[in-house]
Amino acid sequence: MIEPQPRILAVATQGSGGDDENRLKALLERLPAQFFAFDRRDKRRSARLLLRTIRRDRPDLVVMEGTGLGGGLALILGRLLAGVPYVVSSGDAVGPFIGSVRPSLGPLFGFYERRLCRHAAGFIGWSPYLTGRALTFGAPRAMTAAGWAPFAPRPELREEVRRRLGLSDEALVFGIIGSLAWNRRVGYGYGLELAEAILRVERPDARVVIVGDGDGRPHLEALAARSGGRCILTGRVPREDVPAYLAAFDVASLPQSLDGVGMFRYTTKISEYLAAGLPVVTGQLPLAYDLDDGWIWRLPGRSPWDSAYHDALAKLMDGLTPGELARKRAAVPLDHPEFDRDRQVARTTTFLLDILGERQGRSV
Repeated sequence: MIEPQPRILAVATQGSGGDDENRLKALLERLPAQFFAFDRRDKRRSARLLLRTIRRDRPDLVVMEGTGLGGGLALILGRLLAGVPYVVSSGDAVGPFIGSVRPSLGPLFGFYERRLCRHAAGFIGWSPYLTGRALTFGAPRAMTAAGWAPFAPRPELREEVRRRLGLSDEALVFGIIGSLAWNRRVGYGYGLELAEAILRVERPDARVVIVGDGDGRPHLEALAARSGGRCILTGRVPREDVPAYLAAFDVASLPQSLDGVGMFRYTTKISEYLAAGLPVVTGQLPLAYDLDDGWIWRLPGRSPWDSAYHDALAKLMDGLTPGELARKRAAVPLDHPEFDRDRQVARTTTFLLDILGERQGRSV
């Protein structure tokens, strides 16, 4: 007898066509999944349509990438009203993340995060720390899928990009690529740590390159104007050009705070930096101990907007020798199993099939 195919409904609360949906499509590529088109421009309407779809179609399982409130409430209600189980995949600790921007909303979203985990059939964390957090909040089972680099490295483009940016072959380049969104509450956006540090550096060959755009860019440009050309902001670059810019770096910055947001995260930057063979400078985070095999510098300071962090980063820039840099680069694992795409797809497939099998066993 041919076993019936499971009916899986998938949704990414970031919206259709985004990076989160692409991640979810990859994780579910070995399973028959139908994707719900979530429109983040009209979240309320999308949430209502998602709940209606769940109640009407009664899929065997719903899998959601992201923890957006509209999508999460639709899943919780679908579970309570229609008995449809769901799995959540997330890269952030929801309560602390919202609280870092809107402190008054932190407790409310912390309550939402707990309910989302408690009612779920399973949880997929982007880091083992988020996976453990979900289990603590009541998720009955969980696993980790840390993500992977979506491109191949392009080391052959190093000289070309450096020439384009006005960088000499001898320049020591610390860089970052990402969204330059500005957190007004703490006065920080990605790249600030590099722009602040370079102002404290004495060696003439040190440079910082900040790739990306966002409302934090004017703040960084003000600092760059004081750097004498040693801080370069490129603006937004096409996604396909990211590996070329990474090839131009010598060291990559991974700024995360030692709090309920930063300490739980792996970011997509880690897998991209590893694919490019770049050693990483970051704070004294759990990941900086758990993943380090000699390719990470850990700096003091509670956050990348802490002056102690800026001072330590400047000291590293001033004192880094070619020999130490070469040793760090040689220690970078180009095929770290934690960030292997096929392994994560296989694990996710098994995880979801086990959940589906348990549900079918209960219904017999």
